[in-house]
Amino acid sequence: MHYELYVDSLFLVNFVMNLYLLMLVNHSIQHIAAPLRLIGGAALGAVCFLLPFLVPAPAWLKLGAGILIGTAGMLRVSFPVRGFRMFLKLLEKLLLYSFGMGGGLLFLIRCLPGIRNFMTGILGILGAGGVLFLLLSRMKTGWNLQEGLCRATLSREGKRVTVNALIDSGNSLVEPISGKPVCVVDAEIYERLWESGAQGFRAIPYHSIGKRKGILQGYPLSGLSVEEEGMCFTFRDVYIAVSDESIQGVENAGGESVNMIINPMLFAERKKGRPQRRQNERHNDSESNDTGQDSV
Repeated sequence: MHYELYVDSLFLVNFVMNLYLLMLVNHSIQHIAAPLRLIGGAALGAVCFLLPFLVPAPAWLKLGAGILIGTAGMLRVSFPVRGFRMFLKLLEKLLLYSFGMGGGLLFLIRCLPGIRNFMTGILGILGAGGVLFLLLSRMKTGWNLQEGLCRATLSREGKRVTVNALIDSGNSLVEPISGKPVCVVDAEIYERLWESGAQGFRAIPYHSIGKRKGILQGYPLSGLSVEEEGMCFTFRDVYIAVSDESIQGVENAGGESVNMIINPMLFAERKKGRPQRRQNERHNDSESNDTGQDSV
């Protein structure tokens, strides 16, 4: 039996389907990959898929090598992988969406015989894949923020400080002009990053138990990386506020020393691509019944 394979068609189908999958993975982890990297990863995966047809070797070896190299290469090129644990997280998500996309295509082919002939063509496969991409992107299968301990690296003018940090919804501080979320560090970390006079001072109003109102000193920070559960998230141009007291003995920290409290709205801001301004009314937090105030 004789088969004719069109390399350009195979490459196009695999490239677009790979791009769908990588975009879904990227959507589920707060969009940490740049579009050009996703395109490069999808292209590499499509090229690796063609290797079994181009390289003389046993079929099982060619197929296994193509899948292994293609999958690992796609993830490595597309995402800033910081370690094996993060790679496994990304691989888990890629496989999840691959099964979802494949199962959806199989369902359409078997259960909708009227479109079976259309589905076997390039436009049919890519069109159905696009519909499934839109459906899967609406599902809540993304990375869920877990409040608790993490590692944070603060960067400013060549200086880097890595600390234990706590992601805590009790921190709802925002910079009053831009509405950007504010993280809190203790004075020791501030002094290590700002050895001389600090620029860009902001007054950050807050409200806490035992002190009705107050003002924290706030400053812009050029870079912040947060690592939690193997995933690493990078933020640029964030605000930090300096606590007058040492951040110790936080209940959610499990007794460990904590030097920073991260505002979870940072992740929401990154996902939506814009700052979230504080609400006029707040409920179910440590802010009491006052409105228009922030808690820490």
